[in-house]
Amino acid sequence: MTPMIDVVFQLLIYFLVTFSTADVLAHLDVSRPTPDAAASNQPPPADMIRVAVAPEGYAINGRDVTEDELAGLLERLAAVSLKQTVLVTCADASLHGRLITALDLCAANGLTKISVMSGK
Repeated sequence: MTPMIDVVFQLLIYFLVTFSTADVLAHLDVSRPTPDAAASNQPPPADMIRVAVAPEGYAINGRDVTEDELAGLLERLAAVSLKQTVLVTCADASLHGRLITALDLCAANGLTKISVMSGK
């Protein structure tokens, strides 16, 4: 019995000595600012475009608009920057076709960073 206990303790010591933990901090992806002064002169990113699809129509950034006005506003906003994010909030009671129309207008103007969210 004693030799078995001795072997178990030796194995325990062996596993404790050879065990190595993964360094969690080494695997984190951290974005650090560049030391380049020219990079700090970049303009701030554009605001998010918020399009609301309601049963009675559309709203863009909190302002009620018609479908034609939505198309014109999205065209003007896309002319500013195509890298803007569009958040489309669709009400539960709105028609499916209205959501598709809003997404088609975004795609027609080159706005590809689109997030769709259900809302009230």
